[in-house]
Amino acid sequence: MNVLVPGGAGFIGSHLCDALLALGHRVTALDNLLTGTRENIAHLEGRTDFRFLQADIVDPLPDVEVDAIFHLASAASPEGYGRHPIETLMTNSMGTRRLLDLARAQRARFLLASTSEIYGDPLVHPQPETYWGNVNPVGPRACYDEGKRFAEAITMTFIEREQVDGRIIRIFNTYGPRNQPDDGRVVPNFLSQGLRGRPLTVYGDGLQTRSFCFVSDLVQGILRAMFAASTTGEVINLGNPAEVTILQLAETVKQVTGAASEIRRVPGRPEEIARRKPDIAKAGRLLDWQPQVPLQQGLAETAAWLRGILPDLSLDP
Repeated sequence: MNVLVPGGAGFIGSHLCDALLALGHRVTALDNLLTGTRENIAHLEGRTDFRFLQADIVDPLPDVEVDAIFHLASAASPEGYGRHPIETLMTNSMGTRRLLDLARAQRARFLLASTSEIYGDPLVHPQPETYWGNVNPVGPRACYDEGKRFAEAITMTFIEREQVDGRIIRIFNTYGPRNQPDDGRVVPNFLSQGLRGRPLTVYGDGLQTRSFCFVSDLVQGILRAMFAASTTGEVINLGNPAEVTILQLAETVKQVTGAASEIRRVPGRPEEIARRKPDIAKAGRLLDWQPQVPLQQGLAETAAWLRGILPDLSLDP
C-alpha cells in the first residue's frame, strides 16, 4: 500500500513511518520541518520503500499516489504552536482541506490525528468521545484547540457528504524517544532536568493530572484505527488511562534518572488543565487495543534516548 504521512518527520509521525515500513508498506513522509526534524527519519533515508518530501500541506500538494493518508501534520506542543500560531491554524484548516481533497480524488483511506485538547479543561471525567468539551475559543491555546476542532468538523463533513473513508483519533499525552527536550512537554522537561541534576520545574501546585501513553502503544492504536474494520466515521480516544499528578510524575522521574533534584514550584500557566484522563472503552471495543507499556518502563527508555542527545543540545542553563 502507498501511504502518505504528513508530519512524518515529527515525534509521533516518525515512529509511525517505522511501523508502516515494518508492515511492508511504501511510505512517503511529508513535512515542512517547522517543528519536525530530519534527524527523526535519518535512519530511513536511502531505503527504496521510503521517501521524504519537504513541503507544506497549506500549499498545493506534490503529485503523490496514495492508498492511505495519516494526517499528523501540525505543531502539537505548547512551545511549537505558541511560536507558530498562524501556521498551526492554517495547517489544521487549509492543510486538512487539501489532504481531504486528495483522499477523495484517489479514494484513499484517511485518518485525522486530533487531540485531547478538543476537550479543553473538562467538566466530565474521564473524557469520552461523546463529551463536547469546555474550550476557550480566544485563549492562549486557541490556535491549536480550535484548529483541531475545525479539522475534525471538516473531516466529518467529507466523510458524510463526500464519501471519504475517514476516521478521527484524539491523542492524549504521549511521550517517548524523539520527543525533543525543548518542546515544552512535561515528560521531556522533567527527564532532561533530572538527567542534568537540575530542579524539576512544577507549574502551580502540581496536583493537576495527566495520563501518559508511550509512543509505541499509541502507534499501534493509530494503525488499528486506520485498518480495522468498521472505523469509518468513528471518533476514537487513544491514550493511557493511568492518571497521575504532576508531582507523582516528578517523583517517578527522580527514581528513573537517579536524580537528587529538588522539585521547584513556579507560578501556574494561564488556563492550565486541571485533570485529563481518556475513556478508552471505545478503542477497546472497536480496535481491541489498550496500552501495554508501564510509565516507569517508558520513562526509562525515553531517558536512555535523551542521554544520547543531551550533550549536543543547547538548553536553558
